Order: sequence, then C-alpha cells, then structure tokens
Amino acid sequence: MSRYFEEEGVLDIAGNHSEENNDEDSCDIPELQYRDGGGPQVEDDEEEEARRKREERERKKAEVRKRLEEAGRAKKAKKGFLTPERKKKLRQLLMKKAAEDLKQQQLLKEQERQRILEERILPLPNVDTINNQSELEKIASEFLKKISELEELKYDLEYSVRQKDFEINELTIQVNDLRGKFVKPTLKKVSKYDNKFKKIAEKKKEDKIDFRANLKIVKKDVTEELKKEKEEKPPEWAAQVSKKGDRLLNRPSDSVDAH
Repeated sequence: MSRYFEEEGVLDIAGNHSEENNDEDSCDIPELQYRDGGGPQVEDDEEEEARRKREERERKKAEVRKRLEEAGRAKKAKKGFLTPERKKKLRQLLMKKAAEDLKQQQLLKEQERQRILEERILPLPNVDTINNQSELEKIASEFLKKISELEELKYDLEYSVRQKDFEINELTIQVNDLRGKFVKPTLKKVSKYDNKFKKIAEKKKEDKIDFRANLKIVKKDVTEELKKEKEEKPPEWAAQVSKKGDRLLNRPSDSVDAH
C-alpha cells in the first residue's frame, strides 16, 4: 500500500510541470508520506487483534479438551476400580480373614470349655496313699454331692431347652398364621426328560405304519393247504414202518397155523 501511495505521488508530481503547482505538490508530498506511514500501522493492529483472538480461542479449546480428558480418566478409573485381579485378591483376603475369625472363635470356645470343666470337675486325690477310712468317706461324700449338683443342673438345663423349643414352635405357628403361610408339602422330583422320552415313544407308535395291511394279496395262503395234506396223507417213512409192523404181527399167526 505504501508503494501505491509512492507511485501515486510520483505520478502526481510528474503530471504537474507548471511552476504554479510546485507549492501544492510540495504540500501534497508530506500528506502522502503521512498516509504512507499510517496504513501499515492499522494493518498491524488488525493482525495483532486477530492473532490475539485466535490464541484466545485455542486456549479455551485446550482448556475444554483438558477438562474432558480429566473427566474421562476419572470416570474410567471409577468404573474399573474392581478389576478381576482386585476381585480375586479381595476374595482371598476375605476368606483368610473369615478363617482367622473362625479359628479364634474355636479357640475361645475351647478355653471356655476347659474353664467350665475345671470348675465342675473336682481334682481326684491319690486314694492309694490314704489309709484313713474317715478321709476316704469324706472324699466320697464330696464327690457324691458334686455329682448330685451336676445332675440337678443338667436336668434344669434340659428342661429349659425343652421349654425354649416349645416356645419357638408356638411362635413359628403364630407367625405362619399371621402371614398365611403354611408348610409346603414335599414335591416328588420328576425328571423332565422322562416325560419327553415317553411322548417321543408314543409319537413313534402312532406314526408307525403297518405295511403288510397295504400289501396286495398275490397268491393263496399255502399253510392251510399244507396242514390239510399232512392230515390226509401220512409221510412215506410212516407208511413203511406201518407195513413192517404188519408183517411182524402176521408172522406168529402163520407159525401157529403150521403146527
């Protein structure tokens, strides 16, 4: 643009050769120079403003993209917190903790059992070294008294257990009456495949076709004729045997007549 002003100024100066316009031309040249100096400065300001807006836009886009990536990573981390490996490890830890708790409970129960047995069981003295009968009778009476006390305690506990069972049954019946639920009868377990096989077998029987009934009769039944021939005419070997028998029967009669 400065070049355009320069060329315009040159043409303007070259076109006016009269001395009358020399002063005006000398005045126009500084104006052109002023214009020449102001044009590039405006363009630089516009470019700077555009560049600043473009950088501002890119900065906002980068911030939005960064926030979205952070939200996606947080969501993914929250969703994939319990991976299969972590689940397996957590299950193992729970099983280990449960086994330790169970072992601790069993140990506490055994300790309580031993304590109660020590309280209830009297220590047995060495009676082989005691020769005094009164001391032996005293020991026997102590054991008898302890045994009777334990038997009474046993009876009381058994009675309380029976009472608790009776109360539990009564409460269960009342709850069932209130809810309207009753004991379900035991159902017979039947395999579904047995019914399927039965249906398939029945279907096969129904689909079975008697081909003999549809056959065309070509000749007569020969079996009845053979039966009739057997009844009427004996076989040859039977006829020969009967002839020999007749001969043997006839010989003695001939000898008798000869005498």
